[in-house]
This record gives sequence, structure tokens and C-alpha cells, in this order.
Amino acid sequence: MKKSKLLFETTFDFDLLGLVAPLKDYKLAWLINSTLGINLKKAEDYHMEFLNQPDLIISQFMLKKEHGFIQLLKNKSYPVGGHSRYLIPELQSMDYFLLCQDFTDEVDLNTYIDGLSVVKGIHSIVKIDTIKLKSKENLLTY
Repeated sequence: MKKSKLLFETTFDFDLLGLVAPLKDYKLAWLINSTLGINLKKAEDYHMEFLNQPDLIISQFMLKKEHGFIQLLKNKSYPVGGHSRYLIPELQSMDYFLLCQDFTDEVDLNTYIDGLSVVKGIHSIVKIDTIKLKSKENLLTY
């Protein structure tokens, strides 16, 4: 019997910012909303199941746009079975990720970086190249 393989390539059509901000998720979302003039709202926690590892349950805030979205994801999961894991294990120093997908060019990432860099409580902001991430598939939550 002849076997066929289905090959597909995932596209990562969003910009990614890593934030070092030792704050509660709702506090950071409020700071981002007030600084950038957007309206991130608490969404249902993102839940990923794995075969041989504990599940990932990630807090997320979301702003759905007509042609994209803005999403704030916590890097460290809620403890499951006494273990906490990371959404992106190779970037454990990052507390949060801000994903920006905008097909209208309404979102200017440099404006976001400039605005958030002066917020008290956010220690560092880094633009991350998703191509170089080993566990980038974990970011496909939406």
C-alpha cells in the first residue's frame, strides 16, 4: 500500500515582543491599555496538552481587530501537578509576550516599544524573531 505524507508549512505572520515585567498579568494589561490606548481584555486561559509532559495553562489577554489581533501571553504557566512550565522555554527570562498581527499596518511596533519602554514596572522590551525560536509553534494560540 502506497503511503502519502501531508506536508505543510506554518506561517508566523505576527510581530512578537518579549517583556520583562515582574507584575501580575491584569496589572500589566492595564498598564499596556492605558499607555497605548488599546483595550486588551482577559480571555479564556490558553490550554495546551502534551503526551509525556504536564499541560500548559497560560493566562492571556486579547484585543480582536477587524484584520488581526493583539495578544498578551504570560510565559510561565499555572502550576499543573506541582510543576510550572514555560510557553517558550528557551526564553525563560521573559515574563510576557505581546503578539501583534495587523494586516492593515494600523499597529506601529516601534510606537509600542517607545511607549512601553517608559512604563514603570516594565524593565525590558525586546523584539523577537520568531524564525529563530525552537518552540515557536506554542505561540499559535489564536
